[in-house]
Amino acid sequence: MCGRFSQSKTAEFLARTFQLTELPDWQPRYNIAPTQRVPVIIHSAEQGERQFRLLRWGLVPSWSKDLSIGSRLINARAETVAEKPSFRAAFKRRRCLILADGFYEWQRQTGKKQPYYFQIMDHQPFAFAGLWEHWETAETVVESCTIITTEANEVLRSLHDRMPVILPPATYSRWLIPSTPIDQLLALLRPYDPESMQGYPVSPLVNNPSHESIDCIKPLED
Repeated sequence: MCGRFSQSKTAEFLARTFQLTELPDWQPRYNIAPTQRVPVIIHSAEQGERQFRLLRWGLVPSWSKDLSIGSRLINARAETVAEKPSFRAAFKRRRCLILADGFYEWQRQTGKKQPYYFQIMDHQPFAFAGLWEHWETAETVVESCTIITTEANEVLRSLHDRMPVILPPATYSRWLIPSTPIDQLLALLRPYDPESMQGYPVSPLVNNPSHESIDCIKPLED
């Protein structure tokens, strides 16, 4: 699964990297947790271009009676995302890029869980394959999202059997535009190249979502 991640790059850096026409409303984050707002790019049909949004992490389907379901839908499995009622409508029409530059996973050790931080070798920001939804009542409007996961690659397998789907930049437009055939979309939902990733242990500071500093992603000293 993916239950915590970072996006520590500046708004200017994100605009250049993801070809945004406007400067996004973003401040670097080191410990993003479920139910918080996360940086997302969608395809705007009206404007015909990429649009930056801040969405609630934890997808709330349009048919849901309340928001509580979102805390259980922070991830969607690649193997069932096209058929599962909670995700299939969004998979067809509301796909997004969830912007990150690293994510965390935990290893069970004697009496504790040790956090590890994973990133791309060149330390550049990347995009998780995501879905988003619009939910509203007479009083409230909520736009939310979920991260799609797949089987873990060799870098993560000793810690967990799942990992978030990281999309190569060349596939961003294909993922975003509504007309991409489903078979092409499903083909993108695979483990990221392990040769291009690295991971290392970090401080247990990250275990508490209230801890928000660069210390969360620094390698743990022996």
